[in-house]
Parts: sequence; C-alpha cells; structure tokens
Amino acid sequence: MSAPGRALVLAKAPVPGRVKTRLGAVVGMDVAGRLAAAGLLDTVAACSAAFGDCHLALDGELADAVDGRALEVATAGWEVFAQADGDLGDRLAHAHERAAAGATGALVQLGMDTPQVTGPRLRRIATTAGAGAAVLGPASDGGWWVLALEGGGARCLAGVPMSTPATYEHTRAALHGAGLTVRSTATLRDVDTVADARSVAAAAPHTRFAAAWRRVEGVA
Repeated sequence: MSAPGRALVLAKAPVPGRVKTRLGAVVGMDVAGRLAAAGLLDTVAACSAAFGDCHLALDGELADAVDGRALEVATAGWEVFAQADGDLGDRLAHAHERAAAGATGALVQLGMDTPQVTGPRLRRIATTAGAGAAVLGPASDGGWWVLALEGGGARCLAGVPMSTPATYEHTRAALHGAGLTVRSTATLRDVDTVADARSVAAAAPHTRFAAAWRRVEGVA
C-alpha cells in the first residue's frame, strides 16, 4: 500500500559505456549496462511499491537504454524529466525542487546504485523525515544513498563535493547549515565494483540485479 510522501530517483539511462564503467572495465560494458538496467528496475519497483507519487530525473533517454521498454513500462505514471545541467550537486538540487513543487509530505530521493532497497524501508524513511528534519543514509564508500526532506531545502546541495570519501559528511554539514536536523538511517553498499556487485547480490538474492549477477558468474 502506498504511503504518504513521494519518491525521486536520479539516474542515468542504462546505456552501455555510460553507466557502471568501473564495473564494465572488468565484466564488459554491455554486461555493465544490463546490470545497471536490472538495478534501476529494482529501484523503480521499490519506489512504486512505497509511494503513489514518483519522479525520475533522467540523464539520457530510456529509448536508447538496455531494457528501455521495460523501464518505460515500469515508470508509467511517473513524472520523468531530464536532469539539469551542472555538477551533481546542482542537478540534485534542481531535481528536488522540481519534484517537491506543489506537493506535501517527505520527498525520498535515491539513485540507481542500491538495488537492495525495499518499499518498506523507503516508507519508514518517509515517516522519519519531517518539518525541519532530513534523513540521510550513509553509503559504505563515504557517500550517501538516500536523502529525505519535507518542504524543500535541497538548494544547499548545490556546491557540495560529490563522489568523494567525505561526501556524506559534507552533505550532512550542508543540511545542518540550512537549519535542518539530520537523522541517519541504515548504511547500504553502492554497486560500483565487482566486489560490490557480489555483496549486494548475495544480500538481496531475489532482486533482478541478483539474477543478472548470477548470470555474470555463470550460476544461473
């Protein structure tokens, strides 16, 4: 059953050579594209299970992507819009502002790197965020995997250094600087490397991502 709140996914269209390139350097770019598509489908499914109001800020075109038709079907009823120009902090701020416009309740934003996420976990995060309080979920590499805000406030993300081992701490500091209380949630592992993929697939064996990874390892 859908919960109060909304989901925002920031993602690249899973086009081989444009996504999961660190993983692709080992398993091949076509395989990395298939893994990225599976992970994005898992993420979309979790968001759709959690919320009735979902948004996808997309870099690229689903028509060009691996499993593009499946992704178009999965996001039917979503607002799908192009990411803004600029660095990641600017693009995050713009996507939050667009998805939050004219709505109430927490906006729960995540990327396409945590296919192990579930609808119940996202619903719990939405209920933890509130007026003046954000939820920021650390990733094991020093970044973060989820940010939930109520009533906007994401403009402070512009200029935050992203994709560094200190991104979580920089983001937390920016949110505090914007006058928000910051609550934590569980640490999850992003999928960037073979070790990450193997660990996430083992932790969430019933996902599309895990099935795709088992094919990579020749066990399915």
